[in-house]
Amino acid sequence: MSATPLAEETGHVDRAPAEVRRALVAMFSDGYLKVEERDDLVAVQGGWWYRGEYRLAPEGDGTRITHRVLNVAPRGRWAVPLANRFFVGFRERTREGFAGTLRALSR
Repeated sequence: MSATPLAEETGHVDRAPAEVRRALVAMFSDGYLKVEERDDLVAVQGGWWYRGEYRLAPEGDGTRITHRVLNVAPRGRWAVPLANRFFVGFRERTREGFAGTLRALSR
């Protein structure tokens, strides 16, 4: 699959990677998004262009999580920014959404 990276955020939670993986899968398994999981990855895909990847790595007593937003549109990849109003506020919303995910995982 060809993909164009659009945003990346990294954070830490005080839970083991396996726990984080299970929590992320539960968080995104709502039927709308396709969820893929491996030991070190939870990926969610939805719509015609969006793929979010959460890479998990042990870090101290917890897990380092790197979230990447990818444009995976099979055709018309150039149209994604146009369809999303040139991503006005996209990076801020991505950062805020990821911060919310970290808070949820830390509970």
